[in-house]
Amino acid sequence: MEIRELAALLRQNGVVGAGGAGFPSYAKLDGRAKTVILNCSECEPLLKLHRQLLERYTDEIVSAFKLIKDTLGAEEAIVGVKKAYKKTVAALEGVLPRYEGVRLGLLDEVYPAGDEVVLIYELTGKTVRPGGLPIECGVCVFNVETCYNLWRALHKNEPVVDKLVSVVAEVARPATLRLPIGMPIEEAVRLAGGATVEDPVYFVGGPMMGNIRPGNAPVTKTTNAILVLPQDHYLVVRKRASAETMLKRAAASCCQCTMCTDLCPRHLLGHPIRPHLFMRAATCKDVQDPSIFVDTLFCSSCGLCELYSCFQGLSPRTLITEYKNRLRAEGVKPPQVQAAPADPARALRKAPLKRLMARLDLVKYDVPAPFKEGCADADTVYIPTRQHIGAPAVPCVKEGDAVVRGQVIAAPAEGLSVAVHASVTGRVRSVTAAEIVLERTGEQA
Repeated sequence: MEIRELAALLRQNGVVGAGGAGFPSYAKLDGRAKTVILNCSECEPLLKLHRQLLERYTDEIVSAFKLIKDTLGAEEAIVGVKKAYKKTVAALEGVLPRYEGVRLGLLDEVYPAGDEVVLIYELTGKTVRPGGLPIECGVCVFNVETCYNLWRALHKNEPVVDKLVSVVAEVARPATLRLPIGMPIEEAVRLAGGATVEDPVYFVGGPMMGNIRPGNAPVTKTTNAILVLPQDHYLVVRKRASAETMLKRAAASCCQCTMCTDLCPRHLLGHPIRPHLFMRAATCKDVQDPSIFVDTLFCSSCGLCELYSCFQGLSPRTLITEYKNRLRAEGVKPPQVQAAPADPARALRKAPLKRLMARLDLVKYDVPAPFKEGCADADTVYIPTRQHIGAPAVPCVKEGDAVVRGQVIAAPAEGLSVAVHASVTGRVRSVTAAEIVLERTGEQA
């Protein structure tokens, strides 16, 4: 298959990075790639969907991954998976001998092993330039579910109409569920037996990098987890604190211990991000060295600094994000710099996942969340036209239209964009530039 053909297939079937930001997968295809990586590190605490999917559909996913390697003409393909995922590792060891040029890359149980920059260094020893893209060092990274969606598009003619989601924490029956795109979060929680606390908080995306969302927020192509938490949980209280309060607390108590910088995964790989200097400059309103603020653009927002490193409970990541957003709004771009050599102490400064979960008060929620086959039903779905980085898809249906599951309801826009499809068979209730609402009718295909 040629790159152009594979790119068109991915774009028309709405395949995007299912591991986080939702970058359109077709745009990653680049003939400069010498190495392709399948990311099954799943570094966010409590998430289980990617290891479960790869264990269950090993051959299908690896075959799609191999197709990407061959299409790009890459020299090697590496499946990055944590040693702790023993069942998934065993499944891979039984399949990989059949795929020439594809090898296993074992990872430690640390956070954030799934960050592309960290993952690439761990598996290849290459360092991605600060602010740069993996392809600059000849690498492309694809998520497990992304490759599974490619396999479905190739062999079952199925576009992306559903999403695997770990529904965990304060629910009666924690599980990994396949949910139709657009299903409200609170309906997904009911499928997991319902919340076990009153007035629950829905923490969507993972405890480290996720956000609090309302119950009527829809499942999208990038929804990996729904954590149901009580109102007084540590993560909820931290997330709801105002930036103004965080800045005042930092001004009063930051002792410049440097722990946030010493344990920063990007800093340890030579990127010029120095959270402790930012905290000092921001709280003192010291702008003598503007690079301290500009370098916040190199932060990956992994959250390790504020949820693990800082023993005073301060919030470097959140404050850095505030500054990053302001800089971007003003059109400031990261400077062109090269990474310094990786810190020799890096191997001793990784954050063990078990210790991280203890810090986050999540250990009690680390229980089995079985993988449930079959896609759930939803009477009404609220499908955003932007579930990916780039331009939103353009609606191509109107109110009252009959649609079938898998039908294109929003076409790719010009530029970076992918198609959006109906996740149920039914009728179009309403259409706006931002959202298409469908009501299910009859039996689903």
